[in-house]
Amino acid sequence: MSALDDRRRRFTQYKEDVKKRGKPFYPYAMFHDTVMSLVVVGVIIGLAVLWKYTSLLGPLYKAKADPGTVSFVPRPDWYFYFLFYLLRIFKWPESVILGTVGIPTILLIILIALPFLDLRRERRLLRRPVAIVAAILTVLSMGVLTYKGATAKEALASEVVQAVPTWAKREGFAGNAQAVAGAKLFAQSGCTACHTYLGTGSSNLGAPDLSAIGKVGQGPQFFSSYVSDPSKFGNNVMPKFGNLGSQQNIHNIGVFLSVSKGPK
Repeated sequence: MSALDDRRRRFTQYKEDVKKRGKPFYPYAMFHDTVMSLVVVGVIIGLAVLWKYTSLLGPLYKAKADPGTVSFVPRPDWYFYFLFYLLRIFKWPESVILGTVGIPTILLIILIALPFLDLRRERRLLRRPVAIVAAILTVLSMGVLTYKGATAKEALASEVVQAVPTWAKREGFAGNAQAVAGAKLFAQSGCTACHTYLGTGSSNLGAPDLSAIGKVGQGPQFFSSYVSDPSKFGNNVMPKFGNLGSQQNIHNIGVFLSVSKGPK
């Protein structure tokens, strides 16, 4: 008997079993799923209305968002913690696509293809060792990645500022007041969220290490202009920092970057 004939026989048997012992999936099971989905959506809408117009679920917010904050550390929703931690494993730019797009897409394709690949009628767990082991490994890996993502520590701006005296000593600009002020502003403004400096920070979106950026031979004016509006220099990824309080602050950062020529 060919595989096609066997599938036809099993389908015919399924239809006969449905007539004798149960109801077909459509429309009965589909109707039940639709009703339950509407109930879930209704509960979510009801909770949102309670949160919006009453105080039963707490206030809408305790303080308005401050777009100028330098101490807030953004975090994803809990169900994205596993992907959040994958970004720590697969660093930009060499392998970040693999961690954010490649692995999730491959797993999703396998999940979609599984019903078409496994055509057995056997559903007893003890007789499906491969499926059980795969399910256990998936749950464990998702659980571990979610936990690691939830407990991952981010360097706060105040902690980065504490590294400034070490930067000044190693780079040799401890006696330059403007460079020290620029280094503090560099740390407070969240620049180490994308750049690294003497091992502090993280490299994101292809941002370079700035420990020896002064060796390019440009002066404070160039770096000040670049930081104020990187798009003028062809960099459309880095945000503009022309609103850092005053032109003196921008100049101080320019001085800091110009004297950053690597550890002495």
